[in-house]
Amino acid sequence: MAMGVLGSLKRRLPIFSFMTSMVNTSSRASLFIFFSMAGFIVLAGTGHAFHEGGAGACEGCHSMHNSLDGRAAARALPQYQAGAYLLKASDQSSVCLNCHQHAGDTAPSGFHISTSESDMPTGSPPIQLSPGGDFGWLKKTYSWTDANGALQTSPGYTHGHNITAYDYGYAADGRLTTAPGGGSFQYPSNQLSCISCHDPHGRYRRSGTGTISTTGGPIIGSGSYNTSMEPFGTISAGTYRLLGGAGYQPKSLAGSYAFLYNPFFAAAPEDYNRSENTTDVRVAYGQNVSQWCANCHAMMHSSVGTLIHPADQAMSSLIISNYNSYVKTGDLTGTQATSYLSLVPFQMGDTTDMTTLKGAVGSAAGPVSGDRVMCLSCHRAHASGWESMMRFPLDTTFTTVADSSGYPVYPDPGTNPTQAMGRTTQEFQKALYDRPPTKFAAFQRTLCNKCHVQDGSGP
Repeated sequence: MAMGVLGSLKRRLPIFSFMTSMVNTSSRASLFIFFSMAGFIVLAGTGHAFHEGGAGACEGCHSMHNSLDGRAAARALPQYQAGAYLLKASDQSSVCLNCHQHAGDTAPSGFHISTSESDMPTGSPPIQLSPGGDFGWLKKTYSWTDANGALQTSPGYTHGHNITAYDYGYAADGRLTTAPGGGSFQYPSNQLSCISCHDPHGRYRRSGTGTISTTGGPIIGSGSYNTSMEPFGTISAGTYRLLGGAGYQPKSLAGSYAFLYNPFFAAAPEDYNRSENTTDVRVAYGQNVSQWCANCHAMMHSSVGTLIHPADQAMSSLIISNYNSYVKTGDLTGTQATSYLSLVPFQMGDTTDMTTLKGAVGSAAGPVSGDRVMCLSCHRAHASGWESMMRFPLDTTFTTVADSSGYPVYPDPGTNPTQAMGRTTQEFQKALYDRPPTKFAAFQRTLCNKCHVQDGSGP
């Protein structure tokens, strides 16, 4: 088995061909030592670069002296002065954005999850299209006059998780002081940062048996992609997106806020950050999505009665049928084989089988019996162009309107202010991940109907 993995590594990383020639492959002891050392090269050499599961290079985030070649190595800090914990920024999220935001982007770009303010002037949307969403939407506030003549607003802070990243202009939520629906678990908003969810040192790992822990075999690589190497023997893979698990709490957060639940199982495609103007990006979600969200939002999951929308519940046969037949308002001709819509994703049962999840990444198939509704069926994880980081607009009757010929178009804030909700047509389309309006019907109703189909006869 180990020799098969070596062959795979040789094909992916030429340096392995050289190194394995230095190893006596007849010696199991030598092979074990080789693999113990090789993990470091896997981390450094693959396309996912810095975050390839486990801890990245310390120098990527920390600076001993904040001085390199006669000048400060950290942004926004004077020479010889580092941030807390010797960080290369004023706070944790700003360290993340040192790499995950890049001024000058003109299109979705790899691992970037935030758009610089200079790249999204008034009327222009954030650029990045990762499944979690672009935090830039937090800086977009909209106002308009509705059909009754009343002024309406959509403040930026309602569009997502308000991370604190002061070097990049992100501040704590000014409305909510603790995580909504937290119950007795009152996670403080002014301490929300990227590392509230993602373990920057990547300690959580998945073994070959699917067990998630912070100890055990070394992490050979990312556990996030359909191309990621699977654990073998005593070798582990990282958890999806470095998510923290049971017992996780950032060192900088005082109090008792340790997570109760482990990360969910999921697989993403390599080209996850791209336009969906022709095809959807599918992240295949498995067990634990909603439970993991419940680490901070427990009361949102405490009931499946009439007052709270179900989460982590199996979709009924009616809902499955609705989802698979629904194409758009007035069109129920869809089939299960092609019904998947990334604006309304679902959890694939309660599976922890990564082979199943990886195989679904390129699939357009809709749900089958046992598949589940989850928090991410409606919400994005980071931010979106809509209230409450919804995947689709919820506060308007129509997602599209019609031109003079009856073809669907996105609403214009000048002629359709109530439907546009202050957004330009460019912003409206970008918030729907570049889908052209022709993907929908004229006078398309809200995508709650993908599951509930209350609009089958059209407007």
